[in-house]
Amino acid sequence: MTTPSSTPPPASTGRVPRPWALLLVLAGNMLIDALEVSLVLVALPAAGADLGLSMWAVQWAMSGFALGFGALLPLGPRITARWGRRPVYLAALLVFVAASLAGYLADGIAVLVATRVVKGMCAALTAPTGLAIVADVFPEGPEQRRAVSVYALFGAAGFTVGLLLSGALTEADWRWTLVFPAPVALVLLVAAVRLVPGDAPDRADRPAPPRTADLLRDRSLLRSAAGAATLNGTYLGLLLLSTFEVQTEWGWSPWWTALAFLPACLPPALTTLHAGRMAARFGTARLVALGALAAATGYALRAASPVPDSYAAGLLPTLLLVGAAFVLSFAALNMQATAGLPPAARGPAVALYQTAVQAGAAVTLSLVAALRGVSGSDRPALLLVTALGLLGLLVALTGLSDARGRVSATAGAGERAPRGQPQGRPQGHSQGHPQEQGNGR
Repeated sequence: MTTPSSTPPPASTGRVPRPWALLLVLAGNMLIDALEVSLVLVALPAAGADLGLSMWAVQWAMSGFALGFGALLPLGPRITARWGRRPVYLAALLVFVAASLAGYLADGIAVLVATRVVKGMCAALTAPTGLAIVADVFPEGPEQRRAVSVYALFGAAGFTVGLLLSGALTEADWRWTLVFPAPVALVLLVAAVRLVPGDAPDRADRPAPPRTADLLRDRSLLRSAAGAATLNGTYLGLLLLSTFEVQTEWGWSPWWTALAFLPACLPPALTTLHAGRMAARFGTARLVALGALAAATGYALRAASPVPDSYAAGLLPTLLLVGAAFVLSFAALNMQATAGLPPAARGPAVALYQTAVQAGAAVTLSLVAALRGVSGSDRPALLLVTALGLLGLLVALTGLSDARGRVSATAGAGERAPRGQPQGRPQGHSQGHPQEQGNGR
């Protein structure tokens, strides 16, 4: 998942001539960054058959994007500090276009995966940089919240859009899934040259960001990173197995495969703007635990019937439960990761969090495909997915216990804990602020 969840420093460069036109360009780029996660998913069986590749080999076209994204994300702030946001943003868009064209022409797995890694690295630069530009251009308050909400909504819709495009384009030729973003990104690049402003002036009074070692001591951040990594990795692992099953064993077309996955990916996209209200009402710890329980239950049901008789009885219940897991917990995990951290720490914290999310995807996808290839059956891979889902549930339950302990300590001190306050963190840090939301897998 590619999520616009970083919280940029509250600096403002003043008004630009057409701020909402700029927002559409930045949000459009966020959309193509996010859809790249799922754009090749339904095309993998066709690509593997065309290139003579196993599931383990061809899945690198998907996990390569996650590797590139996660690898470069921690270095993104240094790169933009060295070269400037505008030059980095424009250069990353241009390289993205070139990599898309090269992927279309690739005749082997090495070049194909290399282009996917490069595109992931470009997304690692454009997604957080775009959000930082939004925070600079739109003044703090309702206007900025609306702008960041639009940006987050585009990111949240990206996975679903990419999935549907993957099904539609693969019907013609699976290579179209690789090149489709190129003309869109080129149009956005031309508009960005005219609209993207220069960097905000550096503020001497801005606190220095914390060291990574200090962030690693924050239990809430680590718990959120681990929970999001398992949730994202198991979800994509399940979809990888299901893609090959319904196309190669059931004989479904790529388009019908994409439609079959909608129960898992459409609900999170439709509910992302309500995530803040849910967290304020129930608290992030409860939402994360409920989401982890729903996902683990879905995986267990699927593992109990590794060869389902039908879509409705075998696959659909799991997809519905995993979709519910994302509705409940993914945005809550984003919020929980940075809740209570000072503003200077939120950017590095989100970089660490998103690196874990992408690492979870890359590692789980490769393990799932390897187990499927060695055993010749889905069952070992499904058992792995279930075990990782249960691990995510255990991590979520430790957070729930921690939150209850903090509430009890607060009540014992004669204070009433605010209702819905996530993880017992200070309420002064917005739980439902759009800058700490996002989906866009």
